[in-house]
Amino acid sequence: MATNPDDAPGTPRKASHWRAVRIVAWSLLGLRRNARHHQDQEKLPPLLLVFVALGAMLALVLTLIAVVHWVGG
Repeated sequence: MATNPDDAPGTPRKASHWRAVRIVAWSLLGLRRNARHHQDQEKLPPLLLVFVALGAMLALVLTLIAVVHWVGG
């Protein structure tokens, strides 16, 4: 059975969209460790993080607007 060389221990994993979403979510909450932050900077393309962060902020703003309209009647 052949093994994938990317799965070897010590080999950095490729960036995924779900990983970028998790990173942005933890960063927005302010709960990221400095060492993990530097590791993620090396693995993820900055443009992906920018788009994920913009999407998260848009979702937050739209959620807040919906709550205000729902509560305000």
